[in-house]
Amino acid sequence: VQLVESGGGLVQGGGSLRLSCAASGFTFSSYFMSWYRQAPGKERELVAQITGTGGSTGYSNSVRGRFTISRDNAKNTVYLQMNSLKPEDTAVYYCNAWGGTGTSNSYWGQGTQVTVSS
Repeated sequence: VQLVESGGGLVQGGGSLRLSCAASGFTFSSYFMSWYRQAPGKERELVAQITGTGGSTGYSNSVRGRFTISRDNAKNTVYLQMNSLKPEDTAVYYCNAWGGTGTSNSYWGQGTQVTVSS
């Protein structure tokens, strides 16, 4: 199993970034996919989640209306479009694959750094 994030970087406040997470080694379309983030000195927090079909999404209050999660099951890839970025969005962003209730299958990527300057 492998999850590889990309697309992080340094951006000015108000700017945009698009993160990608390429998955392999499991049945991608059967898994919930999520983006988490962890800022220095803080706990990892759930940012956004999408169901296997892509038919349902959810967001944390801090990013709702600014971030959009999507997936392409043909490419085994999940995305996070981040608009109107704020300095408080600065964190390492992690991709997670979860097999759902009743399974212990949960996989993590290595993370990608997002830094938003003021």
